[in-house]
Amino acid sequence: MLVLLDLIWIVVAFEIALAIEANGAQTLAAFVGMSWYLAVLLPAAILAIKLFGLEQIKLHAFSLGDAVDTASLAVFLGGLGFLCNYLPVARSMAPLSTFFVFALLFLVLSVGARIALRNIVMEIFRRGQNRKRVMIYGAGQTGQQLAAALVTDDEFEAVCFVDDKVALQKLTISSMRVHAPREIADIVAKEQIDRIVLAMPSASLAVRTRIAHGLRNVGCEVLALPSFAEIVLRGEEAHKIAPVETSKLLGRSALEGELPAASETYLDRSILVTGAGGSIGSELCRQILTCKPKRLVLLDHSELALYNVERELQETQTDCDVVVALGSINEPELLDQVLQQHDIDIVFHAAAYKHLPMVEDNCLEGLRNNVIGTRAVAEAARRHDVERFILVSSDKAVRPTSVMGSSKRMAELVVQDLATRSEGTRFSMVRFGNVMGSSGSVIPLFEDQIRHGGPLTVTHPNVTRFFMTVSEAVRLVLLAGSFSRGGDVFVLDMGEPVSILDVARKMIEGSGYSVRDDKNPAGDIAITFTGLRPGEKMHEELLIGSDMLTTPHPKILRAQEKRLSEIEIAGALQDLRRAIQTRDESLALATLHTCVEEFTPKDDRDTAS
Repeated sequence: MLVLLDLIWIVVAFEIALAIEANGAQTLAAFVGMSWYLAVLLPAAILAIKLFGLEQIKLHAFSLGDAVDTASLAVFLGGLGFLCNYLPVARSMAPLSTFFVFALLFLVLSVGARIALRNIVMEIFRRGQNRKRVMIYGAGQTGQQLAAALVTDDEFEAVCFVDDKVALQKLTISSMRVHAPREIADIVAKEQIDRIVLAMPSASLAVRTRIAHGLRNVGCEVLALPSFAEIVLRGEEAHKIAPVETSKLLGRSALEGELPAASETYLDRSILVTGAGGSIGSELCRQILTCKPKRLVLLDHSELALYNVERELQETQTDCDVVVALGSINEPELLDQVLQQHDIDIVFHAAAYKHLPMVEDNCLEGLRNNVIGTRAVAEAARRHDVERFILVSSDKAVRPTSVMGSSKRMAELVVQDLATRSEGTRFSMVRFGNVMGSSGSVIPLFEDQIRHGGPLTVTHPNVTRFFMTVSEAVRLVLLAGSFSRGGDVFVLDMGEPVSILDVARKMIEGSGYSVRDDKNPAGDIAITFTGLRPGEKMHEELLIGSDMLTTPHPKILRAQEKRLSEIEIAGALQDLRRAIQTRDESLALATLHTCVEEFTPKDDRDTAS
């Protein structure tokens, strides 16, 4: 088609050139007399078009190089026509000006036809595509580069610019109108914008975050784009949040590879996991499935959490029978039904309220769930002759200063008491520090704060915590179940505690930003100190005493700790139940103070402060 069009343009351009030369008085007979030139030009044009590669439309771009090739073809044809005057067969001669006009007309017609055909073909192609419409916030260099790049993109289409500079507003740049920010909501609705791209890399993170926050309700996705120089030189990405290496946050190498599997203990067994919808419970379920149990029962009071973990486990296509049980651990009838109906062999008790400030403000419900609930599950396990019962505990149970920590220590004491009186079920506990990435932990909080431009909130510059990965925590729980002899408290050698301030700095820097402080006032994200929350400790511990026993694995230790008598546990549980029934917080706190080492009730702490 292009070759045919070019041949037509040659004839048309030659005729117009002759007409111009004759001041519009060109007759048909005179044109026929000059047509012998075309007998030379048309075959030569076919060969030249092939030579210059002009027989195809450049769909992705009609560049300056393509125009130069077409101009070269026009010059070639004009020059060839003039040289024809000197052929022996020449019957008439046309002046040089005729061929100059001919070449110029042919260039205009050929280039114009190619651009028009390309636009027609691209429009037909794009009508069959569902291209996402993009608004570019920032009409500077980066925004214009982005607009130029999207001209030939098959997936996205730039619609307009938005810019804060009044001087640019209402101008047309790169064939697109520049609008004021106040018009964004109307334009998004009118133009059906799918995405807004902040093309203003020179602006500070705080400014970009403020703009993105102001656009959160416009009904489309908002992304920030670095400069093209940053993309090329440093590999920056839109909204880049680079994951920080686990070893940098742990302060040690992760132990997943050093902890052996415990598959044989759980092979072909029927296993119950309470709190199966939580961070630890769901990972427990995933790793238990790899041990090929006969049945896995998931118990949780959250319908959504239970639905999500069940759907994920069902997609693994395992032979294990996965069963869900919706309800609370404080319902003895439900526990009896689940344990009896599914002939449970092993119980992992991970259900607990663990958010420290929330339990501090709702201490009675925290105690009902963490202490009374643990007693209910453990008692049910003993009644139904479950082979193993493993309690998931916390380092906050060691010399606690919070209700949550005290409730976890009381749960340990309850399980230890049952272990001394159990003839069949082997009870054990696993105690570990903060699990990276678990719900309510500091890592997801910092990630969210970084996404919003900060600041990162740290309670105190000197606060430290033990950290472990969720995989480490769960592997430890599974190993504890296989090592258990009854009444054991297992702890993991987690190395040295990690400074939370250092974690915050590493996460900011690992995300590609800089810390804004007195030394670097131009930094991206600040760190602020909020003060220790009620019940929060400066430093956590893993052991109450110094007596430790070894286990089959050098990284896992067995703690030797003080226990309460059966009478003391019975009296404490009776007092806690009465406090919960009568909504008597002071009685509950006094009971904890009596039973749990070094726990200071909230009222005493307030008085001391």
